Amino acid sequence: MQGRGPTVIKLGGSFAFSADLRDWIAAIAGCAGRAVIVPGGGPFADAVRAAQVQMGFDDRAAHRMGLLAMEQFGCAIKSLHEAVSLADSPDSIRRGLTSSQVPVWLPSRMALDVTDIPQSWDVTSDSLAAWLAGKIGAERLLLVKQVESAHGTARVSDLAERDIVDKAFANFLAASGVPAFILGPKDHVAVGCSLCGEPVGIQIVA
Repeated sequence: MQGRGPTVIKLGGSFAFSADLRDWIAAIAGCAGRAVIVPGGGPFADAVRAAQVQMGFDDRAAHRMGLLAMEQFGCAIKSLHEAVSLADSPDSIRRGLTSSQVPVWLPSRMALDVTDIPQSWDVTSDSLAAWLAGKIGAERLLLVKQVESAHGTARVSDLAERDIVDKAFANFLAASGVPAFILGPKDHVAVGCSLCGEPVGIQIVA
């Protein structure tokens, strides 16, 4: 990306059936041209986890299916607002931003077979969002989660222990070099401030 990068916003899959989903999409759409959405897996990934228990397929297959689960949520998000577009590469992300849209990332093309992404449930959309943020030179990373809205800082190791972020997230975030924050369900009212660098949410620290 040229110049100051966009903000990557990981929109948790837990919002798929939430009354807050459309508020979040509308708020992010108001930042068109400056934000990229990374969709969580949500109920689609939950279906993969349940099927793996019943069928016994390996983590490589589950990883591929988990990426497709993110893409399913991404397609749903795209259908809910005209300012959202689908993007599966740095070039398509760039085109979406240049066209004053909000690209929603479909991860399979970029992330499926790369050697630095373990094919394990230790890696979820949290880590993939950090990975993408590093790849496209993002200005910041926002993780939108079903946690109580708060300010201040939180250690990444503590967040992993509490299952707020995945086990691999600390390494991916460190590798990205991108500052990251956690936002709660009602923080969409201030998402524009977040993109401008105003202190919103919980900053994640090492």
